[in-house]
Amino acid sequence: MEIKSEISNLTSNFLNKNYAIKVEKIEIQNTKKDFVGDFTIVLFPFFKLISKNQISKLGILLGENLIENSVNFTDYNIVGGFLNLTVSDRYYIDFLDTIKDDLNFGKSEGKNETYIVEFSSPNTNKPLHLGHIRNNLLGYSISKILEANGKKVQKVQIINDRGIHICKSMVAWKKFAQGATPESENIKGDKFVGDYYIMFDKIHKDQMKQLIDSGIDKDAAAENTEIMKAAKQELMNWEDNIKETRQVWKMMNDWVYDGFEKTYELLGVSFDKNYYESETYLLGKNIMEEGLKKNVLYKREDSSVWINLDNEGLDEKLLLRSDGTSVYMTQDLGTAVQRIADNSNVRGMIYTVGNEQDYHFKVLFKILKRLGYDWADNLFHLSYGMVDLPSGKMKSREGTVVDADDLIYNLIDTVKETTESLDKYKSNNEILDFDEYKKIALGALKYYILKVDPKKNILFNPEESIDLSGNTGPFIQYAYVRIQSILKKVNKDILIDKDYQLNEKEKEVLKIIYEYPSVILGSYKELSPALIANYLYDLVKNYNSLYQNYHILNSETKESTSVRLIISQKTSHIIESSCDLLGIDLPNKM
Repeated sequence: MEIKSEISNLTSNFLNKNYAIKVEKIEIQNTKKDFVGDFTIVLFPFFKLISKNQISKLGILLGENLIENSVNFTDYNIVGGFLNLTVSDRYYIDFLDTIKDDLNFGKSEGKNETYIVEFSSPNTNKPLHLGHIRNNLLGYSISKILEANGKKVQKVQIINDRGIHICKSMVAWKKFAQGATPESENIKGDKFVGDYYIMFDKIHKDQMKQLIDSGIDKDAAAENTEIMKAAKQELMNWEDNIKETRQVWKMMNDWVYDGFEKTYELLGVSFDKNYYESETYLLGKNIMEEGLKKNVLYKREDSSVWINLDNEGLDEKLLLRSDGTSVYMTQDLGTAVQRIADNSNVRGMIYTVGNEQDYHFKVLFKILKRLGYDWADNLFHLSYGMVDLPSGKMKSREGTVVDADDLIYNLIDTVKETTESLDKYKSNNEILDFDEYKKIALGALKYYILKVDPKKNILFNPEESIDLSGNTGPFIQYAYVRIQSILKKVNKDILIDKDYQLNEKEKEVLKIIYEYPSVILGSYKELSPALIANYLYDLVKNYNSLYQNYHILNSETKESTSVRLIISQKTSHIIESSCDLLGIDLPNKM
């Protein structure tokens, strides 16, 4: 039996038998490092259920009862309203022996439940940037964590491939490119199109200034520059399905998709299905009719369609304009319904979108629920904070955004320069190749971003991310490489002495290994890869302490060597498993 379950059952039985009280939940914590023990029972909730003269003896009687009724506990102590239990070495040794060859330790059996995870969702007028990196890493990692919890996952993105943004790039390209292409200029497709978006903005601002100087107010000037009017006309041409506009639109989007794919490949993420706004923007209009028939939605005098969510703590929301055109909410309603129709046994859908859209998703989920879709209860918004560089905030229109590709390649160069400047590297005959530098750089980037709670903002510091001695990806990767070099020297089966007495460092690592299944489950329940990342750091930090204080190979006795080798092996397995959940590749050498 899992040790916390055993503690809970024994405690419940004790309370029922001795005090005739039934408790639904026993609060059990890992004992804080300042105190002696492994697990702590919080006694305070029981105090109000028994008489005052019984309170002082409760902890003592419960502690003695636990030791008497289980061979897994050897000692206890009481600090205030906390009962700290010490677990036997034998329990941990038996546990280690049962999992030593289990590469799937911590993962759950598969269930016939599908989760749809949406992430990335870029616009086709610019390359992916640092903000997209956080989005992609979160979405991809959550997909892996869902799979580790036995779920089937479909990874999707909705590509915003229509609208005024792409029309701006199209107008600038038509006016100034003189037929240039990404191939002719040797520029990646998404970067090429993004440059024309920046060009549009510069020209637009220059023309605005001229209008303002001539006496036109700022708002009117913003809407009436020659280049903006051309972009609006381009959008009308697209909606009217004008052939020439559609051809340029498709050509430029294809350039961007080619660029996106290169970035996704570099970043190590993938998708099972793409949805395109040009194909989904009309979805949802049928739902409007359905909602009006059910009196969930209502029409105003101008024929616009609305929903009133005042009693949900929200407000009134426009769903269809008076001219019959849809808004983003309408499209999202239609796309959600379409995705459920496209898949069987869908248990839930997770939207990986920045926290500026928190309100939007609250409204979306409420509307779907009001419309009678039961699966709306299983929709989740994986909301995340902004990510910036020390140099300041990024603005795509002004060209100050750091492209994802540039950031990654610069980080690879930094890793290479830093590594080759080390004395240890200079004295080593092994030379790292580009693939190894890439794994280290991406490991640094991914870990730095994913170790932070998604809800918090991030200031990404490239130099800090590659520090070998901090809470970083390279710190984790280096420990893995070092463990592999130890295990390569072992060429026989390792047997465990069941009566072995663990030292403090060995037991601490085993206690952390023991928690891995609950961490995987917790990261799924909270939709937070940060739980995996920070658990991994704690594991590696404590393993390094064992490594630095005791010999692994050729230690004091053959029994201690065996235990430490299996601890090393299991630590290695969990590093592999955790890094896989974070989307991090492990190098063969560092």
